[in-house]
Amino acid sequence: MDFFPFLFVNFVANNVNHQKHKCIMENNKDLIMQCEARAKEWLSPAFDEETRKSVQAMLDNDDKTELIDAFYRDLEFGTGGLRGIMGAGTNRMNKYIVGMATQGFANYILKAFPGKKDLAVVVGHDCRNNGRMFAESVADIFSANGIKVYLFEGLRPTPEISFAIRQLGCQAGVNVTASHNPKEYNGYKAYWDDGAQVLAPHDKGIIDEVNKVKIHDVKFEGNKDLIQIIGGEMDWDYLQAVKEAMVDQDVILRQKDLNIVYSPMHGTGRVIIPEALRSWGFQNIHVVPEQMVIDGNFPTVVSPNPENPEAMTLGMKLGTKLNADLVIASDPDADRLAIVCRNAKGEWEILNGNQTCMMFCWYIIANKKKLGQLKGNEFLVKTIVTTEVIAKIAEKNEVELRDCYTGFKWIANEIRVSEGVKKYIGGGEESFGFLPFDKVRDKDSPASICLICEIAAWAKDNGRTLYDVLMDIYAEYGFSREVTVNVVRPGKTGADEIKQMMTNFRNQPPTELGGSKVALSKDYQTLQKTDDKGNTTALNMPDKSNVLQWFCDDDTKVSVRPSGTEPKIKFYIEVKDPSFKCAECYERCVKAAEEKVAAIKESLKLD
Repeated sequence: MDFFPFLFVNFVANNVNHQKHKCIMENNKDLIMQCEARAKEWLSPAFDEETRKSVQAMLDNDDKTELIDAFYRDLEFGTGGLRGIMGAGTNRMNKYIVGMATQGFANYILKAFPGKKDLAVVVGHDCRNNGRMFAESVADIFSANGIKVYLFEGLRPTPEISFAIRQLGCQAGVNVTASHNPKEYNGYKAYWDDGAQVLAPHDKGIIDEVNKVKIHDVKFEGNKDLIQIIGGEMDWDYLQAVKEAMVDQDVILRQKDLNIVYSPMHGTGRVIIPEALRSWGFQNIHVVPEQMVIDGNFPTVVSPNPENPEAMTLGMKLGTKLNADLVIASDPDADRLAIVCRNAKGEWEILNGNQTCMMFCWYIIANKKKLGQLKGNEFLVKTIVTTEVIAKIAEKNEVELRDCYTGFKWIANEIRVSEGVKKYIGGGEESFGFLPFDKVRDKDSPASICLICEIAAWAKDNGRTLYDVLMDIYAEYGFSREVTVNVVRPGKTGADEIKQMMTNFRNQPPTELGGSKVALSKDYQTLQKTDDKGNTTALNMPDKSNVLQWFCDDDTKVSVRPSGTEPKIKFYIEVKDPSFKCAECYERCVKAAEEKVAAIKESLKLD
């Protein structure tokens, strides 16, 4: 009796799918033809049999969704370089896209340093699937173009790649990583001679060269004489440099038994970070054994992203068992960190990226000042979407603070333009990245994790906890609650929708957000700010960026930008509560802030 309903359900489902496929075909005929033409180029003998079979399957499939997603565009450099889902296609991460990107990069390096005979690059990778294969392919192509390659023997943290470029005097570097993205992704971070990810004009120059490259132009056959394997010696040099981020070793020595639980989330921090902590003087370090296993499938987490509380579950479980003081983790390429501390009730509290960045900045200023280490020429950097409490901390302590765009290459740019003139003492962003010293030009979780453990040691030395320190900062500089809303829109249709959302916000900017009047708007695409009376003035930034910001008369701040590395548009919401006086106010203020955030989301129609 159940057989006929089963047939009917399947008939309906198949009919719906048929209609969907028919709709896709009818609405995207021109796009499908373009994608089919591009895909057929991948059936040539220049591509291996496995790739050709995969592409042919897309062409033969009546449903053209996968074909469109794989071929509707070329994978491009964004704020974090090249990043995408692995697979066949021009919009996918594969050895051919990596090969053409590297050939174009090599061509640009040769043009940028004409006549230089000892050109060199550093190449590294993290734990992701195909990472070693991609890295070796990158090394082969650079060497085939006459460029010496320092190839790491195995997976290494992103900040160590940046450090090695500077340490070895190289002209560029590549790290094969997709950072915190899901397991289906891989990526390619391109670095310049200062150890920072490429900025204009180099990014545009590299893209221009990459766009000229055809598959038959790629020199895949490497010159082994120009590839040098590096490892342990560079690890030692990097660990010695990380110690420069230390503020007060005496407090560490007094609290050397601080109970620390650490997880590398299956990635590159597994050896380097415990060793860095020991080199600073910490002796009571425990690791999450299940997550010490190198695995690009990240079997113990839904996503290896420190922004996701779920990723910290195993660490907190071990922390509870061992009665740890704090739980810390790094993402797969060990450039970002997550911190969990105990709140006033003794329960685990996951700090967000704004809170950690704020705590770092406060501690660096307060304790360098106490120890007489501030000379008056120091500066901090934060991104424009990071909490404004940091601005209050810097202003009250008379330390220069600079705002820059999202992406650590912009923080690195501020270090570069002031090198030898002013002293960089720290910089960070809301997405769990911080850099507490200037020997590296990317976010650095080994150094930041060591520093947060120093802060915890300092707090314990004073009968406090990290949570107490956070409450003290709020009491002195004002309470702020920050929430990031990610609206994911994958594929070609998603990219179009995100573009339209930004257009709509520009054409019809909000006049109120959750009941608060918008007093000032900033458009970093036009580099103009406009007050509520319509008066317009220029924004002083080094380049344009597709970012909008709205500031309300009660200090609410909302920023919106499309992600440069993922198929989503991001909304950064910051609300204040002047009624915060002490730790007992925290839960009340958080609840009120969450209600305010919900109202703002409703104003922006995000639900």
